[in-house]
Amino acid sequence: MSSQPVFIVREGQLAGQRWVIDLEEKDEFFVGRGAECDIVLPERQVSRQHIRLTREGFTYILHDLGSKNGTHLNGRQLTGSIPLKDGDQIQIALCVTLLFVGTEATLPLSLELPRPPQGNLVLNEELRTAAVHGRELDPPLSLAQFRLLKLLFEANGAVCDRESIIETVWPGTEGIGVSEQAIDALVRRLRDRLSEIDDYNYIVTVRGHGFRLDNLPH
Repeated sequence: MSSQPVFIVREGQLAGQRWVIDLEEKDEFFVGRGAECDIVLPERQVSRQHIRLTREGFTYILHDLGSKNGTHLNGRQLTGSIPLKDGDQIQIALCVTLLFVGTEATLPLSLELPRPPQGNLVLNEELRTAAVHGRELDPPLSLAQFRLLKLLFEANGAVCDRESIIETVWPGTEGIGVSEQAIDALVRRLRDRLSEIDDYNYIVTVRGHGFRLDNLPH
């Protein structure tokens, strides 16, 4: 069994996947959205090169690379660099969580990933319908409203920035003619539609980042 450490994706589109952090023959290990990274994350919120790992003796050092949406270590925002220890959790851009396991030798044979509880809001992509507490919204959501809700729903609680909203709701426009006010108005209309059945605040504004869906049971 190798003595190299391992990253396991706990939350995000690649949840359950794991990578050996091999710094035997190179000096740096990169995680980001760019194809050149050692771990390529598909989420739009992730920077092209988001974090970097280096090694000093037997210690692995985590570096944030000035990422747009930030890096958190065990819930605290990281600025600069910090040594990692076994069991540390790294949250990338508020949408991906990596578990740092000190060596492959300590890696559990099976890792039970937490399953999010099913929320009160349910989407049917094929029929383009949304239901809250089992009641379907009538009349149905507009295409723009449904695209936005689907984006937030599939992010599973992660923050969706305004760029990803524009790409999803207004594809092909490259943001031309789409103002901040237009996005805010769309979010407001979608909140109003959901409140027709449940006045719970499903769509949460994360200032400086974007929006996320709070679909936990309540």
